[in-house]
Amino acid sequence: MNKINSIYIVDDDPITVFGIRKILNSIVECASIETFKNGKLAIEAIKTVVENSSEIPDIIFLDINMPIMDGWQFMAEFIKLPIVKKIRINIITSSIDATDYENWEIFRNKTHHVVDYIHKPAKRSEIEKSTIPA
Repeated sequence: MNKINSIYIVDDDPITVFGIRKILNSIVECASIETFKNGKLAIEAIKTVVENSSEIPDIIFLDINMPIMDGWQFMAEFIKLPIVKKIRINIITSSIDATDYENWEIFRNKTHHVVDYIHKPAKRSEIEKSTIPA
């Protein structure tokens, strides 16, 4: 079982959050799993962590379509932050829009972080693979 310090789940769908949490609790040892209903809340939390030199999350599960700040807006802000540590960001979406896949490719190539793409509903095997630290 992988040991992970911190995981963030950024998704406005409570069923998806519940499902990811349930799978994570059975496959990893994690000190903290935090959830955020939109990208704005998540990026504000991460900026606070960076400012306070606290422990940045090891893994982020990020939905694309959310109110207030979507996943792509979050990514645009996230990659600007001075984070040296490699974070695994798992884009998790039900979108079949080719533009979303293209955006994933763009962000994946713009950052040193590991950026994966998972379709909802995520399978246990996909979540397991996505918990290997970057």
